[in-house]
Amino acid sequence: MPRPQRNRRICREPIYREFGPVEQKGNSEVILTLDEFEAVRMVDYVGLTHEQCASHMRISRTTVTEVYERARKKIADALVNGKKLLIDGGNYSICENASKNCLCGMLNKTEKSSCKE
Repeated sequence: MPRPQRNRRICREPIYREFGPVEQKGNSEVILTLDEFEAVRMVDYVGLTHEQCASHMRISRTTVTEVYERARKKIADALVNGKKLLIDGGNYSICENASKNCLCGMLNKTEKSSCKE
């Protein structure tokens, strides 16, 4: 029996949850979970290493790599094949500092997460 999956900590839920081609030609869609979205946001947008991202999300670095690679594959599928991309679901919890102007999104490569450990 597999181990139960831990909740992954995210800074906040995304403002926009749905993306797609202007000319919708099919009903195909790809679902990106919120923890996958957070991994892409922290690594590609904020510029954190996988190790820093893992510390923030409270998961191992290898798990971040798996989540990140799965997310990138889903995003590529949506872009290349003209599918709608929906951001929804996953096992996650919101950062405790989210209501106190959490600075998770403002981190750079040299700073540690300002969120409570």
